[in-house]
Amino acid sequence: MIRIAQHHDWVVWIILGCIFLYIFMLISLRRDSGVLEFLTQKFPDSTNNFLSWIIISVVFCLTLSVLVSPYLPAVPKSISALQIGGYELNKFGFSLLAISTFYFLKNALSYLFFAGTGSVKKWEVFYFTTSKFYFCFSLVIMVLCMIGNFYMVNRTEMFNYCLIGFAAIFLFKLSYYLFHSSRILPEIWYYKFLYICTLQIIPVLVLWKVLFF
Repeated sequence: MIRIAQHHDWVVWIILGCIFLYIFMLISLRRDSGVLEFLTQKFPDSTNNFLSWIIISVVFCLTLSVLVSPYLPAVPKSISALQIGGYELNKFGFSLLAISTFYFLKNALSYLFFAGTGSVKKWEVFYFTTSKFYFCFSLVIMVLCMIGNFYMVNRTEMFNYCLIGFAAIFLFKLSYYLFHSSRILPEIWYYKFLYICTLQIIPVLVLWKVLFF
């Protein structure tokens, strides 16, 4: 039996690129802030929140795509048939396309939700606060990417552990949104649960179906 060596240089380059993006964000956009200082910073004292949010969103989509792509059963035929210059999307490309699309749509709909419920003033505080969550989450994903690609692990067991861990993180995120001291969600209680159900739970279920079915 011939064993084909797997090359994961692309994983290293992506993670290094993400780390440099975070270093740029902390040094340039956040005025030489450390990680702890960034995580504890209050909204009135913060700067360049929107640009920081964009960088964190890009890093999150990239790292999550690296993590989940090896577990995809296959790229859908309707996607692989769309070739440009003879090239087609591999599992990583499909993961990045799907995750980025759903992430963008979810945030666009979230803005419309805040505007439609008369809570548009909370929008800046919302993405400032949630960016801290996704910053920490992306760091966890980077570690998992390194473990999954450069250590001898049972992929089935790691996939199951990741599912359990991500489910726990997702539940923590919902609690973080609902009970944060900055009150980042609309004040009326049924708007809060409408947001949680329609713009948190449903997108995750739809993305799961797109990637794994």
